Order: sequence, then C-alpha cells, then structure tokens
Amino acid sequence: MYRILMVDDSAFMRKVISDILHKMPSVETVQTARNGQNCLDTLKSDPNFDLILMDVEMPVMDGITALKKIKQSFAVPVVMLSAVSAQAITIQALELGAADFIEKPVNLMSIENEWVRDLYTKIKNICTQGSRPSKPQPVTAIKRPQSKSRPQHPQAIVIGSSTGGPKALLEVIGKIRQTKIPIFIVQHMPAGFTKSFSERLNEESGARVVEAEDGMLIKNQIYLCPGDYHMTLSGRRICLDQRAKRHGTRPAVDYLFESAAPLYTDQLAAFILTGMGHDGTAGLQKITQSGGYAIAEDEASCTVFGMPRAAIAAQVVDEVMSLKEIGQTLQAIVR
Repeated sequence: MYRILMVDDSAFMRKVISDILHKMPSVETVQTARNGQNCLDTLKSDPNFDLILMDVEMPVMDGITALKKIKQSFAVPVVMLSAVSAQAITIQALELGAADFIEKPVNLMSIENEWVRDLYTKIKNICTQGSRPSKPQPVTAIKRPQSKSRPQHPQAIVIGSSTGGPKALLEVIGKIRQTKIPIFIVQHMPAGFTKSFSERLNEESGARVVEAEDGMLIKNQIYLCPGDYHMTLSGRRICLDQRAKRHGTRPAVDYLFESAAPLYTDQLAAFILTGMGHDGTAGLQKITQSGGYAIAEDEASCTVFGMPRAAIAAQVVDEVMSLKEIGQTLQAIVR
C-alpha cells in the first residue's frame, strides 16, 4: 500500500488530485503540502512516503528548489506536476533526479480517464521499483549465436526510453562529442516538451541534436522524436505520423525499431533504456532477426526496469550493460 505526499499551492488542485489518489487501488494514505518548504517540514517529521507528487511552480519554495533538497536528504521518488508553459523547468527537474512528470490536467472539473490511468501507472511502477531489493536480482541476457559480435561500425543507432529516460539520455548523449552516423531516439514524452528536451540535449552534446520533423533528410546527427507523434524511417527520410497510440503511448519505440530493422539490417545497434511497460520488445525482435545488435540497460541503473526486463525476458537482447557502460559503448561506436 502506497503513501503519497501531494504538494501544490492551489487548494483546489490539492483537493481534486487527492480525491483521485484516494480512489486508486493500493493507495493507502494521501497527505498534502502547500509548497516546497511545507513539503520538507512534512518529510522531516514523517519521511516514510512512497512517492511525492509535486507542482513545479509554487511560492515560498518552488518545486526545483524543493526537489534538490529532497534528493539530498530523503530517498523518496518525486513525480513533477507540470504545466505545458513550464517545459524547460520540467526538463531541469528530470535532470536533477525527478523520477518522472505528468502534465497538469487542463480542466480540473472534468479530468479524463486517460489522465487518471496514466498517473496511476506512473505511481504503481515507480513505487514498485522503489520497493525492489537493494541488491537487484540477476537478469541474464540470452546468449545469441557465438558468431554474432557487437558491430564496430554500424550505420545507425536507435534508442528507446521512458520513465527515467531524460536523465539517462542526458548522461549518455551528453558525452558524445561528434557522430559519424545518425542516432534516432524515442523518449516517451508528451507534445510540447520534446522541443525543450532536444535543445537541452543539444547543449550537452558536441553532436547536433534536433527534434525530428516529417520528411527530414537523414544526416549524421541525433534525432529526437517529437511528442504525440510516432517516428519511422523510410529510405533516407524521417516520417512522422499520428496513428493510434501503441502500448498506450505516442510516440512508441516499437514503430521506430521495426522500421529501422529492414533499413539497416546487421548494421544497426539498438539500445533499450529505463522505462515502464514493454514498448521496444517487438521492435528489438525485428532488429535481432534482421542481424542487428541489441543492448539493454541493467536493473541497477534503471529508474524503472520495465522495458529492459521485458526485452531480456523475450530473449531479444544480446548484452545487458550499466548506463555508464552504455555511454562508453555509444562513444566508441560513433567516433
């Protein structure tokens, strides 16, 4: 049973979200705080919360300042409540260690069921990951044919991530100084936030990072799929579309992976990073069947081990690595 601390300066927002949380299965207690300082005072007297749901913009102490102090003193995961207008601040929160974020509902008088399901899924997955054993259970990738080795000079790289992905991507992409091949990234993120995130990645990386556009000619740079679009590859161009959500999300990693597999065959390296659910597994199956090479992030470095675990369990992964090792591997490949 989960204990949640809900932090927002709006009394009405606290009431509406608290009522929603109380109705969720497995949520035992919901306590509220009106700003970041109030949140810290609450944690000092009772640190035993499973998750903090916190507004980004608040008086007295804002969400960013509170997040920094929480990360210094408490081991409670934080999910940020973010308005579309606070894109850059939200990206900063993820970089500082927020487990995830969710957009504030537009109409508090009529919150959509999809938003409630999305919030519950985030809470369940993050709380479950937070209660895992301190020593991760060993997960071994299925050994593929001995003749198959990691490609030293692939023609392209594809990366898929979800919860915890922004911080992970900043770590591995930020260390790339230049790239002689294209890198395509699908990060589960809503519309309006991927532009800010691509700009932040571009600031960190020596290679050029752009938010992908429909019809873009593929060059040797890094492409981030825009929120609310699926990204596929066709010939030398990028295609974006808004077909139905897959695995409850748009963008979906699987569409990118499945389109890249026949295009690059055995000259493709794929990475599946932290994230909830099993998006990417079907695409990795296509990639490995086509001769490509698949690498999954290990449990110890994941925020949520859902997507890598699913891929490993489906026997479509060649290697399991820590995030640090993935960063080193990427640097070696693209140089």
